[in-house]
Amino acid sequence: MSESLYEQLGGEAAVDAAVDIFYRKILGDTTLAPFFEGVDLDKQAAKQKAFLTMAFGGPNNYSGKDLTSAHAALVARGLNDSHVTAVLNHLMKTLQELKVPGYLVVEIMKIAESTRNAVLGR
Repeated sequence: MSESLYEQLGGEAAVDAAVDIFYRKILGDTTLAPFFEGVDLDKQAAKQKAFLTMAFGGPNNYSGKDLTSAHAALVARGLNDSHVTAVLNHLMKTLQELKVPGYLVVEIMKIAESTRNAVLGR
């Protein structure tokens, strides 16, 4: 049996590090930061870690909403393709900063891109 993407990345420690760096980048982006005003960032990061762990084939401890429901209020506030593209760019830069091998970055970005329509509710 081959290793899951989660295992290839380095498991929980790698996902934790990626999410922490990723949110620093997101919050430093003036086009994205307003969507996180009033959000409990510790809780948000924990949800993101659980979601990514599940999405990458790790243990499924995610109990949050589906992507469309989770982002519906943000779409109503103007979240659009340009914001999703910015998020994906921050994710890719995070993975590169962590020196994740290129073939895994490609795999992760395919997974992330596959969520675009669900995030935007279409």
